[in-house]
Parts: sequence; structure tokens; C-alpha cells
Amino acid sequence: MKKLFTLGLTLLILSTAFAKAPKNQYIRIKSSYGMCIIRLYNETPKHRDNFIKLTKQGYFNGTLFHRIIQGFMIQGGDPDSKNAKPLIELGNGGPKYTIDAEFNDSLFHKRGVLGAARENDDVNPKRASSGSQFYIVEGKRYTDEELDKVEIKRLQGRKIPPSQREWYKSVGGTPQLDHNYTVFGEVITGIDMVDRIAAIKKDERDRPLQDVAISVELLSKRECKQLDKLLLLNTQ
Repeated sequence: MKKLFTLGLTLLILSTAFAKAPKNQYIRIKSSYGMCIIRLYNETPKHRDNFIKLTKQGYFNGTLFHRIIQGFMIQGGDPDSKNAKPLIELGNGGPKYTIDAEFNDSLFHKRGVLGAARENDDVNPKRASSGSQFYIVEGKRYTDEELDKVEIKRLQGRKIPPSQREWYKSVGGTPQLDHNYTVFGEVITGIDMVDRIAAIKKDERDRPLQDVAISVELLSKRECKQLDKLLLLNTQ
């Protein structure tokens, strides 16, 4: 009887702990241009778990946003960018492994999404992602005519769903990257940091003339649960 009671109490404690666990993991990216908070997608578990692992290791701390294109995106995550000398070409560093593409019809390149950089199609036909390099979409707004051209030229005729098309027209994004690069999170606050960084003067390789170093940290379980509640309220 005592054993049954102990087992029941243990199961109760475990079930309570799991019940209180946050549904999503959030990260905070800080720079001299502000900070943003990003929700990692559960629909892309390989990319989510890899980013969490590297963040716990402090892998991204001190790296730069080494490539920026206004109206498009800002890119970081290259370990070679730490203490890199001016005018040095960056963007080739990272772990030796890649991550399998995790394309999802419900996830698209709307303004503010976190995406994984990768090698070009000619050397990477399966479109596997870099082990560490990422980008955040600033994007721009598109017209129906422009989206029609994107469908034909960049998406091989794949139609953009109506709801996503409306998003690209009203809020913006980079639709040409859909199903070509994996998106695995989105900015929920602090998108103005992305806009400020994207507007910095840069060299011919799109590297900012002024270094933009970052730090990345995981939010605590308590913070994650609070953000889960806020997101739930906003979707009701």
C-alpha cells in the first residue's frame, strides 16, 4: 500500500510539472541597436533544438550580424565573425554538420521570421540548413502582380495561399524564400531592432561598416509561460 501511495505521489508530481511547462521556448537577442524576443517554432523541432543547444553553450555571444540587406533580411550566427577584422569576408563559418530542411506549408517568410541560412542549391540540392547561421526577415510589402511573378520565377508555380498572400501585401516579408529556406521562429516583440540594423551603412559585401555584436539567451520557464499566455490572449 505504501509503495502504491509513493508511486501515485510521484506520478502526481511529474504530471503537475509537465502541466506547468511552457508550450514554447523563447529567446532574446540583444545588440547595441536594441533587443528582440523570438518564439521558436515547435513545428520545426530539429532547428528549434539545435538553436537551443547552441544558445545554452553561449555559441552566438559576441558574433556579428555580418550581412544586411535593407528590405530583405539581416544575417548572423557565423562564429568566425567574433573579433573579425574590418573588410574581412564573413559567412563561411559554422559547425561541420547541417540540419535537414523542415518545410511546412503553414510557416512562411513573413516580416520578422527567423530563418536558417544555407549553401546554394548547386552544392546543396536537399536545401539542408547551416548548423548555426540564421537570418531575421525585415522584408517589404508586395503587390498581387509582384506575388504572381514570384510564384512563377521563384516558387516553380507553387501558389501562395490566400491568407499568406494577404500578409505579404499588408505586412510584408520575403515570399521568394518560401520552401527554399527553413523558417523556425518569429519575432514577437522588438522588430524595430531589425529595421535599425538593416539601415546601417555597409560595404560591397553587405557587411555593416560598424560591427553589430549580439548576445543570445534563453528566456526562463516563467517568462516563457507568461509569453504563452499573452500570445493566447492575442489570438482569442
